[in-house]
Amino acid sequence: MYNIYMASSTHKLNWLRAAVLGADDGIVSVAGLALGVAGATNSSTAILAAGIAGIVAGSISMAAGEYVSVSSSKDTEKAILDHERYELKNFPEKELKELALIYREKGLSEKTAELVAKELSEKDVFAAHAHAELNIDPDNLTSPWHAAFASAGAFLAGATIPLITIIISPMAIKIPATFIAVLVALAITGVLSAKAGKANIARATIRVVAGGALAMVVTYAIGKLFAVSGL
Repeated sequence: MYNIYMASSTHKLNWLRAAVLGADDGIVSVAGLALGVAGATNSSTAILAAGIAGIVAGSISMAAGEYVSVSSSKDTEKAILDHERYELKNFPEKELKELALIYREKGLSEKTAELVAKELSEKDVFAAHAHAELNIDPDNLTSPWHAAFASAGAFLAGATIPLITIIISPMAIKIPATFIAVLVALAITGVLSAKAGKANIARATIRVVAGGALAMVVTYAIGKLFAVSGL
């Protein structure tokens, strides 16, 4: 039960971390793109078109990347589980001793560890080994499609913040309003990311905000350079 709980908790943390990072990527990518175009032109149509193109391309890219990554991970887990099935079929006594050893290393006495291993094996020998030995829940492998949609959704959610802000803000405050909105959003994702990874909140937030600020300054400067040169 402990291993199942730990695997479930780790699974949820990984999903949360991926969602936060996806949103952060969407915020920074589209903010940089929109501000770069805004630096070159005041046309709301051009900014909107660039922003939408960035959202579509970024969401598809994130979904595809996550799908490939999770599919590879799932294939690896399946291969490991298949190997475990083979060992259980051909070397049952050896596998039983390995399972008992795992529980002995967790602090159980030799007699208790052997009893636990036998009882779990009688109930579902494959699940017992998958949970204790491999830390994998064979009935709850990550879905590549779920991961792809979650990643794309997180990117889309983050990307809408700078795009909506720069489109609806009055011309006089369009750029500073977008900067502020993005920095606030990045601060929030920084805090969530730090909590998900149990890292230092202040340090993680500063890194995220500083990186986003640098990206916006650089892309806006590039846009202004094109506007000045008349290209």
